[in-house]
Amino acid sequence: MVAVGPVLFIIGLLMSLLAVAMSVPALVDLATGHADWQVFAGSAGVSLFVGTGLMLVTRTGAHTRLGLREAFLLTTMSWLAVAIVGAMPFAFSDLGMGVADAFFESMSGITTTGSTVIADLDAVSPGILLWRALLQWLGGVGIIVMALAILPILSVGGMQLFVTEAFDTPDKVLPRAASLAGAIFAIYLLLTSICALALWLVGFSGFDAITHAMTTIATGGYSTRDGSIGFFENPRAEWIIVAGMIIGSLPFVYYLSAVRGEVMPIFRDSQVQWFLGVVVISVGAVVLWLWLGLGMGPLEALRYGTFNVISVLTGTGYSTAEFDSWGGFPFILLLCLMFVGGCAGSTTCGIKIFRFQVLYATARVQVRQLMLPHGVFIAYYNRKPISESVSHAVMGFFYLYICSFVILAAALGAIGLDFVTAMSGAATALSNVGPGLGETIGPSGNFSTLPEAAKWLLSIGMLLGRLELFTVLVLFSAAFWTR
Repeated sequence: MVAVGPVLFIIGLLMSLLAVAMSVPALVDLATGHADWQVFAGSAGVSLFVGTGLMLVTRTGAHTRLGLREAFLLTTMSWLAVAIVGAMPFAFSDLGMGVADAFFESMSGITTTGSTVIADLDAVSPGILLWRALLQWLGGVGIIVMALAILPILSVGGMQLFVTEAFDTPDKVLPRAASLAGAIFAIYLLLTSICALALWLVGFSGFDAITHAMTTIATGGYSTRDGSIGFFENPRAEWIIVAGMIIGSLPFVYYLSAVRGEVMPIFRDSQVQWFLGVVVISVGAVVLWLWLGLGMGPLEALRYGTFNVISVLTGTGYSTAEFDSWGGFPFILLLCLMFVGGCAGSTTCGIKIFRFQVLYATARVQVRQLMLPHGVFIAYYNRKPISESVSHAVMGFFYLYICSFVILAAALGAIGLDFVTAMSGAATALSNVGPGLGETIGPSGNFSTLPEAAKWLLSIGMLLGRLELFTVLVLFSAAFWTR
């Protein structure tokens, strides 16, 4: 049987920590005279009560080791529990949110998606705005630790490429993950602080600088304004955020190496090289289109093209322009970039660059094999041979990803959403991007007008995409629960 007790104990611990995090927006609302501080205080009390209760009930004197099945269960249930707890302040605040809206907003936050159902952010209390940023910030650091410590052990979608000797057995995952989390958290906090300071120096208020720094490094995209970053009309801030989004898209393990004095590994990693190559090519193509095709000035085209392309590619979801009205070529390119994402071990989402590299190397070997049937060819990733298990895992992930996208888009269409909204909504949910395309959920719209059924479906899509599909879907297999 699956050892549920240790899983519930850790979930209880997470709920208790989330209760502590709620005290920050509670204090902000109390200091600014908003009554929502009582909502945060009450939600924190409920979360702390349930969390400590779970810890006390499931605590055992003997040390219980978590195996692979427990790790799968913990990964999915912890994200789901945090989303439920995170929804309480939204549900009980004066925003008038229903259960579907509150859960959608919380799931969008913790998965760093950035889609929102709040129609008037300018009138929302600072506590709620800070809570949205906190959810994304915590989700960002959580996904880094999971991608570096847990997913490689679970061999999810080819992530075993990044397994290290420190995590070569399931029994080592949690103890080593705890020590890794401390180092990652310190670097994550440092990068966020630098970004916040830079935004403050170029004209953002202290509150806006902190909240946007949190959602930039987390590549989440929640803003404090309806107009997103475009509201501020601050080119210097936009370039700072561009740098922050790229920093959040690179493997954080290299930042640990840089702290130890090893700076060059990040430049030698083919995954980083591919990612930066995609950035340059995509930005260059859109900038040329805006300049030569739409008649924008070259500096204006560079500013708007760079920011919005990198925002979509990294899954951050900020916007400074209605990029879905730029014409057919940028529309299709941005839709495709939604699926790409950044590097493994970063805060980004999507399919990830390394999987495209594995597919390319595998396809190249197949083509050469067709031309020379008796030749022996080996696919390489980062100058190392790709094992057959990794190739199969990546191809399985691609197949499942496309199937999930088609099913989700079809389900949204069946509910009554138009073609563009259904397609881009499915893409932005699975890839955790944030805004979709079109008038309804495009960069100038939000998800508030969608039917409740669509919001539940999109919430499921966000969870599936954030946890790499297999981690969630394996729980629905009968074989998982049996010996």
